[in-house]
Amino acid sequence: MVDFLSSLVLIGLIGQAAIGLGYLISSIWEGEKRASFFAGVQLLGMAGALILFVYWWASGFLETTAGSGIVICLLVGGIAVAVLLIRKTPANQKALEGAKGLITGDVKRFDERDIVFARNRTIRPGSEAYKTYYQMRPEYEEFDAARRKKGGPLGQPGTVDKPKDRPNIAATFSSQGIAMHLSLPEAYHPAAHPVCKGQQVEMSPQEASQRVKGYTLNIGAKLVGITEINPLWVYSHRGEIFRENWEDWGQAIEVHHKYAVVFATEMAFELVGTAPHTPTTIASMSNYAEGAFIATQLAAYIANLGYSATANHLRHYDTLLVPLAVDAGLGEVGRLGYLMTQDYGPRIRLSAVTTDLPLVADRPVDIGVEDFCNMCKKCASCCPSSSIPMDDRTEVNGTLRWKLNAETCFDYWGKVGTDCNVCMRVCPWSHANSFPHKVIRAIITRNHLSRKLFQLMDDIFYGRKPKPKASPKWAQYE
Repeated sequence: MVDFLSSLVLIGLIGQAAIGLGYLISSIWEGEKRASFFAGVQLLGMAGALILFVYWWASGFLETTAGSGIVICLLVGGIAVAVLLIRKTPANQKALEGAKGLITGDVKRFDERDIVFARNRTIRPGSEAYKTYYQMRPEYEEFDAARRKKGGPLGQPGTVDKPKDRPNIAATFSSQGIAMHLSLPEAYHPAAHPVCKGQQVEMSPQEASQRVKGYTLNIGAKLVGITEINPLWVYSHRGEIFRENWEDWGQAIEVHHKYAVVFATEMAFELVGTAPHTPTTIASMSNYAEGAFIATQLAAYIANLGYSATANHLRHYDTLLVPLAVDAGLGEVGRLGYLMTQDYGPRIRLSAVTTDLPLVADRPVDIGVEDFCNMCKKCASCCPSSSIPMDDRTEVNGTLRWKLNAETCFDYWGKVGTDCNVCMRVCPWSHANSFPHKVIRAIITRNHLSRKLFQLMDDIFYGRKPKPKASPKWAQYE
């Protein structure tokens, strides 16, 4: 009997050491010096415990009364810890309701003209649009005028890394151009190919959903979900203008499609790790380019099936993608205001296609984000502009959420000449999608105590305010 129980303990110690070794290898591969050090110390402790236990067994100590007591204590303790950290915490019922679970009052549709990007890069001083908008929103005029002097959304691109930023700025703008090429109506709202025109493919919503999701993943998306469109998440008026289509500015936006196919692309871990330096902006724009490609291709695919479809990407949005992504089951909204996904945390970019193709909607998910973000606050403590709130969620436009200060965040972009991404870099969910991190994320999606434990361990292994990592050689900025 003692041998049997000792075998169970030995298997547990071997598994623990294997996980520790895997984490050390992952930390070294990620270039995390601090985490590698602590992972090494942790592995030494695990290996020492394993060697000591094998020695006790070989020497016959485990056959003694004291040894048997140690075996029983280790086995009971191990099982207790495993149960406490793995058992399923009661579900967050509000999260399972999706974005509507956050609604606490009267929600008004958001005007795209109020977005800091639209105000900065679209409205031109002296134009009729300028007069019209600032008569409507005088509280923004002084801030916007000062911010506009700094340049576009990134101010003077690469400021934080001058004078050796030019190659990375070149890469950023080359990716940005792809989305612009796909901003024409025939790209984001395509007609069917002549061969397919007038031929509507009949299939069940289940089959259509399977095909649409499979195609979306096949052409580059990492995550994809489907939701019925809540009209509250449709912009009220057009605010972003490209290709001089000023007749659209301020026009009411109506989406007559029933469904949205929402998908996410993964931002490169090694580039985001350099935030707020210029390589992280390459990651952002490359993902926006990828999202534009996938969205327009998916819209064309649906059009070729005989249905109407409109791509939502960097250069054409009809909808707010984060609440749609929540409703489509891709994740939850985090403290930093981004969508938090189980596999990649906030290290993603979203795009979507709205359509009248009959589909099957997915269900919202509870992955423990609200609970985790309540405890963590690392993004808020590391935010260079203090734009992320440290306090609890508040009601904003009838919804309960953490409200990012978009003005101070955007102003910081102008100072550093990048899109910052520090909050994304430091988030404990943003680590590389290696096996050890997959295991940790799977556990913290299930259990409240594990969220506390791994949030504390993240502070120890990576630091409360982690430093930017070195960039790949091809994207060096210094």
